[in-house]
Amino acid sequence: MSWLDDTDDLDDDFEDYDESTIRTRPNPKANRPRTKRRPAHEDAEVGRVLGVDRGRYSVLVGEDTPDERMITTTRARELRRMPIVTGDQARVVGDTSGDEGTLARIVGVVERTSLLRRSADDTDQVERVIVANADQMLVVVAAADPEPRARLVDRYLVAALDAGIRPLLVVTKTDIADPTEFLTHFDGLDLRVFTSAQEEMPVDEIGAALVGHSTVFVGHSGVGKSTLVNALVPTAGRATGHVNQVTGRGRHTSSSTVSLRYQGAEGTGWVIDTPGVRSFGLGHVDPANILAAFTELAEIAENCPRGCTHLADAPDCALIEAADRGELGETGRARLDSLQRLLQTFADKAEQAPGR
Repeated sequence: MSWLDDTDDLDDDFEDYDESTIRTRPNPKANRPRTKRRPAHEDAEVGRVLGVDRGRYSVLVGEDTPDERMITTTRARELRRMPIVTGDQARVVGDTSGDEGTLARIVGVVERTSLLRRSADDTDQVERVIVANADQMLVVVAAADPEPRARLVDRYLVAALDAGIRPLLVVTKTDIADPTEFLTHFDGLDLRVFTSAQEEMPVDEIGAALVGHSTVFVGHSGVGKSTLVNALVPTAGRATGHVNQVTGRGRHTSSSTVSLRYQGAEGTGWVIDTPGVRSFGLGHVDPANILAAFTELAEIAENCPRGCTHLADAPDCALIEAADRGELGETGRARLDSLQRLLQTFADKAEQAPGR
């Protein structure tokens, strides 16, 4: 006798049960499984990120149109690992009216034209993104109080050239000390220099250079950067400080990076004020980008042996040989000296790297 003969009786025993009696625990996250497909957000508006404060982004939409307005946004969850910084062109959805109490959402960032970065130190490969889409950098340095640091300015210049940003230089407090000797350090560089004194601040001249550009202001604490920003943008209200007479260091007054609209007689531009820093790591920079900024020297360097450092002790360097033959001229010789000084920064960085 087979057990299969009793199957009809077994079916009768379970006839009171069906799938409708099964109790399941609901999915705590959603009723349907998550999908990797994301909405396209074809209706997203594009706006300029002007500042970031505790997870909220101030975004200007409808720029230079009658419908221009400021909105407050947060970032979409899928962008939580992506840095969104001042200067970004963000794609926003949701309530973009700008009315009080409304909150829109950033769902994407337009491809950046430039990205200014720094690292904590020269051995740190982790990048700290400062600003996006700037095309100029205005380096602010004081002729005295605090004393100017040529090497720090070099680092700013290296970061600008690596990002493809045009550098400018303004020397403040020239009524306290003569900056002539300090400025000889930059002979040969394609660098426009402004000088400023307490009673003779070249606001109009600097302002004319800002028109049509997005310019990031950088500088050591206490050099007068916030004072200059307030003079250029009277509504900025950036806090100003003083220099400690014992340490010679300035007190940090600007704690965040913010974009401010410059409005001059010749047009408008954007001033991006950044917190003062006492160090500027270059662990992320590619030295090849520095040579590329010296166009005429880069052409000659194509004849250098592979791996040439172009430093003063580099063997068979085509740049050094051209200088020795007098082919570079006085200006070219000065530009080579400037290039070698900037490249020396990376040689020093390699010496400081772990394991050396």
